[in-house]
Amino acid sequence: MNKKDTCEIYCYDEEKVTRIQGELQTVDISSAAQLLKAVADENRAKITFSLCKDEELCVCDIANIIGVTVANASHHLRTLHKQGVVKFRKEGKLAFYSLDDEHIKQLMTIALAHKSEVKVNV
Repeated sequence: MNKKDTCEIYCYDEEKVTRIQGELQTVDISSAAQLLKAVADENRAKITFSLCKDEELCVCDIANIIGVTVANASHHLRTLHKQGVVKFRKEGKLAFYSLDDEHIKQLMTIALAHKSEVKVNV
């Protein structure tokens, strides 16, 4: 282990730890993690980005944009829908998808802005 990136002695701020542990009990952190996990797949991130750029796209549009089959796009869209990232509506035989709300667009915008500003230490 690199000594620079860890404490060299063990001590902690009991007030901070207790306060934050209490706050963790009041939020649904598991759902937030599931949401981020859903978008963490590269194809699902591409779908999310695409829906940031156009308010509504049909499954066939999405499949062509990200370069996968309609079946593959549908699979990813089902996952995103299950996690509340996208919503859909049927129009005849077509299924149109859009972002569930503005928060998803904000998450994607912030993630892309962060990546353009920060050099990752790998």
